[in-house]
Order: sequence, then structure tokens, then C-alpha cells
Amino acid sequence: MSNARDIIKRPVITERSTDLMGEKKYTFEVDVRANKTQIKDALEEIFEVKVAKVNTMNYKGKSKRFGRYTGYTARRKKAIVTLTPESKELEFFEGV
Repeated sequence: MSNARDIIKRPVITERSTDLMGEKKYTFEVDVRANKTQIKDALEEIFEVKVAKVNTMNYKGKSKRFGRYTGYTARRKKAIVTLTPESKELEFFEGV
């Protein structure tokens, strides 16, 4: 994965994730093949901040049915990123 914007897909905006923003923790949906080091480097490149810690969670696809056909939703990976105390707030989340 060469491009940082391919690793970080989108921010996750929920009630819990907005509460974590007060602690300088931001939640993103990331590529399922990305590791913690790649996630850290991508965020530092895109937002120009220092990342202290990255926690990741993998979600399996759920089984879904449509009539007699069955399938699975897409699997996904979520990352909670903690910034260093001297880092600035992410401007991406200003209005939240």
C-alpha cells in the first residue's frame, strides 16, 4: 500500500467516538490489510500530527439473506488513534 489515502478510508463518527475526541483519540475505518505502523505513518502524513498509539479492531462480515440467496457483508477494520499531548487537534473534526 503506497498511498496514505488508500489506507485511511473514512472517519467513524459515533457518540462514543466524539466522546473520545476530548482525550485526543480519533476513530477511523482503515484498509483491512493495513498494520499499525502503516496506519500511524498514513495519519502523520495526511494530518501532519504525531501519533502516540494505534489500537485496531477487526470485524468479520455478517451473514445476510436475500430470499433464498445468502452472502456476507464486507469485513472491515477500525483503528482508534491516540495523538501525543503536544499535537494539534485534527481540523477534519472541527465541526463535530
